[in-house]
Amino acid sequence: MRHAAQTTRPLAITVAVTASLALAGCSLSTDDAAEETGGTTEASDSTDQSSTDQASGTAASSGGASAEGEDLHGRTVQLVTHDSFNPPEGVLEEFTQRTGITVKVQKSGDAGSLTNKLVLTKDNPIGDAVFGIDNTFGGRALSEGVVAEHGLDLPQGVADHAMEADAGARLAPVDAGDVCVNIDDTWFEKKGINPPATLDDLTKPEYKGLFVTPGASTSSPGLAFLLATIGAKGDDGWEQYWKDLVANDVKVTAGWEDAYTVDFTAGGGNGDRPIVLSYASSPPITVPEGGDEPTTSALLDTCFRQVEYAGVLEGADEPEAAAKVVEFLLGEEFQAGLPDSMYVYPVRQGVELPEAWEQWAPPAKEPIEVDAARIQENREDWLMRWSEAAGQ
Repeated sequence: MRHAAQTTRPLAITVAVTASLALAGCSLSTDDAAEETGGTTEASDSTDQSSTDQASGTAASSGGASAEGEDLHGRTVQLVTHDSFNPPEGVLEEFTQRTGITVKVQKSGDAGSLTNKLVLTKDNPIGDAVFGIDNTFGGRALSEGVVAEHGLDLPQGVADHAMEADAGARLAPVDAGDVCVNIDDTWFEKKGINPPATLDDLTKPEYKGLFVTPGASTSSPGLAFLLATIGAKGDDGWEQYWKDLVANDVKVTAGWEDAYTVDFTAGGGNGDRPIVLSYASSPPITVPEGGDEPTTSALLDTCFRQVEYAGVLEGADEPEAAAKVVEFLLGEEFQAGLPDSMYVYPVRQGVELPEAWEQWAPPAKEPIEVDAARIQENREDWLMRWSEAAGQ
């Protein structure tokens, strides 16, 4: 969504729902039903022979040939991704025009379901490339041997977001999003109450019954918030922190949409809770019609950074063409469209953010971190312990 400051609130909230889904999906359900859609199939299939020849002629100069010089024109790449994959309009078709490579998009649930399906089918891969595995599940994808080395030189800035165990050799970072506590500044101003600023503040009596968050076992941002509390409080303190939140009447919902659009006071649904778990990129959507600044803000000291990756599947039928798709996802054109289309930050250095993002949606300077390998080792145990501590 470009220039969020010009968006009316009802439309903005609708975009926010889409935006939240774009960040690796809102649900951690295990529904493995896959939906296949042709990302560029129709454009490719309807191209006449002269257009085909033209695409073939430009392939070598724009990525249509492999490193060994093999012409990849006419190849089809099955891109397996999450349900919320929403690329910038027209970019996949343009990729096909330039390279002659057709991309078929196969959607497979949220980030967790996507990873689970790839693990279960790794001996008979369901696609060639993957996009949407995030850092909460990336460790599993690597340890299970789901992805192969892509052989690409990562653009400047991309490797900064890579998992330590991989350095981007198999899972190339594509985008990032900061999951953070958000507050309704207007509500606190009207009530004459100083708003919270830290995780610790959320357990204080003055904020009792004011905070709503999606659950860690049913929501990707909810899991990210759990990880933020683990990273901030450590192994010996995070469970007590959650017990303190419960004692302070935190509300836990099934997903982000319920928390933000139903319970949050600034979410458009007449909610009664002015503190919500959302994203650092959420405030621009709350600029009212005719206004020039948001009515909400993100608490950047509470953020956990979600990173989404792309890679070539081990055993893919079209590994060279799949690598070209991954390369395309890291290209300037695709990266520049990410804030508007998927409401996430590009990872490629030098890509400019929309004006409203620069002003009202800066990423956290020091997000809370938990190593991907540690997440992989402890995720199920943490979720079980969280359920007990949070009474879920």
